[in-house]
Amino acid sequence: MSLLMDNQFGELPVDKSVDTKFFLESVAYLPPFFDCLGSKVFVPIKSDISGNITKIRSVYDKDPAKYATLQQIVESEKEAYGTEWPKVGATLALMWLKRGLRFIQILLQSLADGEKDENNPNLIRVNITKAYDQALKKYHGWLVQKIFKAALFAAPYKSDFIKALSKGQEVREEDCMASVRQFLINYTATVDAIYEMYTTLNAELDYSV
Repeated sequence: MSLLMDNQFGELPVDKSVDTKFFLESVAYLPPFFDCLGSKVFVPIKSDISGNITKIRSVYDKDPAKYATLQQIVESEKEAYGTEWPKVGATLALMWLKRGLRFIQILLQSLADGEKDENNPNLIRVNITKAYDQALKKYHGWLVQKIFKAALFAAPYKSDFIKALSKGQEVREEDCMASVRQFLINYTATVDAIYEMYTTLNAELDYSV
């Protein structure tokens, strides 16, 4: 389970503020997760996540003290950009990044919960479909949705996915899922905190691409 467990997210403080530096360090290891899904259709999602991480980091690097938390970045940009906000800067990048992070969260949680197609228990299409439908589908236009639907037929077997997550090592499914559950504790709390922040600051946009 080294791909995830070697780079776990930290526990949030009581005020649920997300430390920018630690957040960027943690999410930097996530793009390769999409390689584990096999299909090249996930390359754009992987690229989108990497690009948004870079955009947020470029803002943070300008003034690490000023932008110590993600909320400080979003609030500062709200003040700086006026009517252009939130469809601009690191605020927009984080908005899309959190959706990619939610996709990963729902997919892993679905697998950890044992959700499966009873007729094809070694396929993970049902898990990927749930994650896509809940995290990304509403923000994608018809063409992107069609491309994703086609990609489901190229989704890996669960056994191959688990092996890829484990960097090629043979591990028992129950051991892998135990590690997934452990990873999800702080990861889910972080993603939830970012979503809550966007709701509180009225920074969410619903347009599709």
